[in-house]
Amino acid sequence: MYGITKKIVATRINRKMKMEYKNIFNFNISLTWKSVLLLLLLSILPNWLGMYHYTTTFGLRIHFFQYLIFVAAIIYGPIGGLISGAFGSIWTAISLNNPYIVFGNMILGFFAGLFLRYGLNIILSVLIAYLIQLPWLWFTDIYLANMPIRIVKMVVVALLFSDILCGFIAWITAKPIREIIK
Repeated sequence: MYGITKKIVATRINRKMKMEYKNIFNFNISLTWKSVLLLLLLSILPNWLGMYHYTTTFGLRIHFFQYLIFVAAIIYGPIGGLISGAFGSIWTAISLNNPYIVFGNMILGFFAGLFLRYGLNIILSVLIAYLIQLPWLWFTDIYLANMPIRIVKMVVVALLFSDILCGFIAWITAKPIREIIK
């Protein structure tokens, strides 16, 4: 279990190996009422942002609910991203009659937070999380939600742009938001 939940850093000291463990799944935040309330808000408010989208001239619908999922992943790590992805996409899943969206956003939030904890920058973390989420999205939208392939292709492209935009904005705004809970 430690091999999965711990990152092992090995250093040489006097020809002996010293093992240091770093828990990549913890919040690195003291759990106060402010931090718990912020996580709760970051888990609920994406539902509100899910009601709004921007339609481009190419017909792509850019969504913004991923923004708060990425903020939760930045501040609280993989577990925070997972929690926000789970609870924050309930409205979107209900409105689109596609319950598989919830698990897809859990994947997105978890892996974005995980790669951020490993030291990758936000855009790279978001892109890798998106690529990990993509097979789930493709399979569930086509085979379980019975969406036409041409629509799923548009969703894939729209989510790519949405994720990059929301990830960048989340990176800019996460520091001031983090200051609220200190």
